[in-house]
Amino acid sequence: MQITLNLPDHLTQTNNFNELDWLREIAIALFEQEHITLSRASKIAKMHLLDFQQLIASRGICVHYDVEDFNQDILHLRNRG
Repeated sequence: MQITLNLPDHLTQTNNFNELDWLREIAIALFEQEHITLSRASKIAKMHLLDFQQLIASRGICVHYDVEDFNQDILHLRNRG
């Protein structure tokens, strides 16, 4: 698998780009390239689901969440507990 990270200019021009920033960018890329579900991406990003949705919406990324994604999220939650 190969993923491409598209980092916003303001992040690449700062010295404050930390581990949490990297996790968010990786989660965004994996979600945008349809490797993981919205729920899983928000967990990787360590963000509440609605906050993550707002973040990707601010980047112009469409939230493509369908029944298959929902079922994957349910399965993931069951396997954790």
